[in-house]
Amino acid sequence: MSFKTRLLAFLLGVGCMSGSARAEAARPNVLFIAVDDLNDWIGCMKGHPQAQTPNMDRLAQRGVLFTNAHCAAPVCLASRTALLCGRHPDQTGVFSNWGKTQGKPPAKDLQLPVHLAAAGYETLGAGKIYHSNGPRYFDDYFETEQRWSPFTQKQASYTDAELPSKGSEHPKHIITGGPGARDWVLPLNGLPSERNADGREGESFDWGSVEVPDDEMGDTRITDWAMQKLDTPHTKPLFLGVGYYRPHIPLFAPKQDFDALPPTKDIVLPETDANDLDDLGEVARQFALDPITAGTHELVVKHQQWREAVRAYLACVRFVDRQIGRLLTKLDASACADNTWIVLWSDHGWQLGDKQHWGKWTAWRQSTRMPLIIVPPRSQQAVRGKVCAEPVSLVDLYPTLIELCDLPTKEGLSGVSLAPLISNPDLKTDRAVVTTIDPGNHALSTRDWRLIRYHNGDEELYDIAHDPHEHRNLAKSEVRRDKLLEMRQRLEEALSRIIPEKP
Repeated sequence: MSFKTRLLAFLLGVGCMSGSARAEAARPNVLFIAVDDLNDWIGCMKGHPQAQTPNMDRLAQRGVLFTNAHCAAPVCLASRTALLCGRHPDQTGVFSNWGKTQGKPPAKDLQLPVHLAAAGYETLGAGKIYHSNGPRYFDDYFETEQRWSPFTQKQASYTDAELPSKGSEHPKHIITGGPGARDWVLPLNGLPSERNADGREGESFDWGSVEVPDDEMGDTRITDWAMQKLDTPHTKPLFLGVGYYRPHIPLFAPKQDFDALPPTKDIVLPETDANDLDDLGEVARQFALDPITAGTHELVVKHQQWREAVRAYLACVRFVDRQIGRLLTKLDASACADNTWIVLWSDHGWQLGDKQHWGKWTAWRQSTRMPLIIVPPRSQQAVRGKVCAEPVSLVDLYPTLIELCDLPTKEGLSGVSLAPLISNPDLKTDRAVVTTIDPGNHALSTRDWRLIRYHNGDEELYDIAHDPHEHRNLAKSEVRRDKLLEMRQRLEEALSRIIPEKP
């Protein structure tokens, strides 16, 4: 009996639907949880010893944790576009968040929620699922206010009187009547501006504790809305996308999440090597030192804020984990509980001083790798609490949901269904997955090795099994010459399937 047949046998006739619709309940519901900029700093992935994520950890115990999952591109717009239309950046032309490489959105009929809706699903979304324009792809959508607050990515502008301070060592602008009905002095961390230093926009490379109740946070409001939808009877199978903004910068979280962590002096810093850039080429060093998605390591170290920033990131992750806990508790108590697949993912990782880099937008593992957890419906007797170390890609989620939800096939998808790995996480696939960083720069990830090749021909080769933090570039090692040649060939084979042939 195939995986799909076994699945449908368990799912027939159950779900969070009205009685009149249960005869059509062969298709399960899907709770699709996205967490922005989340790296492996969650308990079950052991990326940081002080991470506090009991709810994501218990979610992993209910399903399969993919510890070798990689994005198609390590930046929000390109990664989410690839996931939600099932195609790599080299196929869509959406490589980044800016300029010409931002590309254009793929056609509406290619989008995953639209495909689900055409198959009879009610599609609901909240928060950050798409990088932008999410509402146009869902039946109903909830967005938080786009004013300055601890829950948005946008920062209020400097006034004429405040603007001269922006380029100084003591930037300061005041938000009157902000969250908690109080005035806020920004940036909370007091760091000078680096990105857009000559403009009016406030700093997003900021962090700190905010003494506001949870309901002032946008991610709380997103959770509240999603919980209400789980309480509502539905006449169709449900696809509910819940997109959390944290731990995207600014790294603001409620005081209780900071207080639960060790004091700043006891915070553990990422494992780094002072000479980590010495064996890299010019293009790689540019990616490492460019503050395009956050700020510079030099600035953080100069102002002795490294531990403060790490603590703030951990606090934001803890805050989001609490919201996920609320959402899971509501799901388990709802009529949807027995017939819902849960998929938790992030759009990419995030670096906090690794290779002297802050943010995403590099080809290294800490930027391309993220948590991916897939949990079967409670009614299904499937493998639970297992770990899969095979390389997988976020573009695999589209074909995976097609199989799990028995949807019509979709032509042109780049990924493969993960259903076999959900059924047997120990299955060996000998697969390699590609991540693209602007045109011409690619990383190839296998189970134990990674190859990075830049547009100028520079290469990096890493033995992940023995060097998970990618400190030692083996591309020029004669001992590893055979492995380099093998990975080069595999990259060429992978790209030949992705990049369209030129006339």
